[in-house]
Amino acid sequence: MILMDIIQTDKLTRTFPGVTAMDHLTLSVKEGELFGLVGPDGAGKTTTLRLLTTILNPTSGSAWVAGHHTVRDAEAIKKQIGYMSQSFGLYPDLTVLENIRFYADLYSVPRKIREAKMEDLLQFAGLEPFRRRLAGNLSGGMKQKLGLVCTLIHTPRILFLDEPTNGVDPVSRRSFWHILENLIRQKVTVFLSTAYMDEAQRCHRLGLMHGGRLVAVGSPNQVRKMLPLTLLEIRPGRARQATEILRRSMGRQAVMQFGDRIHVITDQPAGTSATIQSLLKQAEIEPGEIKQVRPGLEDVFISMLGGSNREASHDA
Repeated sequence: MILMDIIQTDKLTRTFPGVTAMDHLTLSVKEGELFGLVGPDGAGKTTTLRLLTTILNPTSGSAWVAGHHTVRDAEAIKKQIGYMSQSFGLYPDLTVLENIRFYADLYSVPRKIREAKMEDLLQFAGLEPFRRRLAGNLSGGMKQKLGLVCTLIHTPRILFLDEPTNGVDPVSRRSFWHILENLIRQKVTVFLSTAYMDEAQRCHRLGLMHGGRLVAVGSPNQVRKMLPLTLLEIRPGRARQATEILRRSMGRQAVMQFGDRIHVITDQPAGTSATIQSLLKQAEIEPGEIKQVRPGLEDVFISMLGGSNREASHDA
């Protein structure tokens, strides 16, 4: 079975006064794919979603969603998609059920199928016991699930989600992702942005954005292989102090701290290991075992962003 591209962009660009928020984005997403955008604040993730959902028009370039041009056929696209922004508009003084009914009206969901659809979604999201609770009295995780239900009420083919679990507790995040995985099994295309590496790992493919540009695209495994250098891991006695010592010598982008672990990117592992031992022993910090490890997504992303920053500094 050949999967068709349900989202396509060609040199998509959006500028604001003094800022290029999206810089010649060329990308395609298959029908039924879970595609994730990852990048720091200001990378262009939200602008990308707003362009694809027809909220913004591009400065130049083109995009097609579900076969429709985002500028010429904006109304046709709106019937095919659901979009959940970071500030999705729930009404706190309405109950769960009243919020869903409001969005059913907004999307003109036929009344003959509406009640059954609402019941299915309440069960699907685990919100059935809370149907009469005011939305303003829901937990953060339940608000996110209610927002998703409201976005799904008109059965969209494509779901756009802008950091949907930002600020949500880990248990609620897991529950939210369980719902998304069920949607994927139903062949819904999901295009989302996320700041969490464990969520990025769940995506079929990832796009790393930085400065409005798409720096890398591929499956999580393909992206991990884009780091051509060796990754060394150490667990010294005083990790924070050790990190600062190594960064002063090796550069901030080459040294990354993750709790009690430090990762060092190098193209000369033997020489770098000796340097690490020497620097830390001078500071009377026991380096412990130095071993080569498989890079994680965060290692690759930080390394790539560092490369982008260096290129930008060089170009300037």
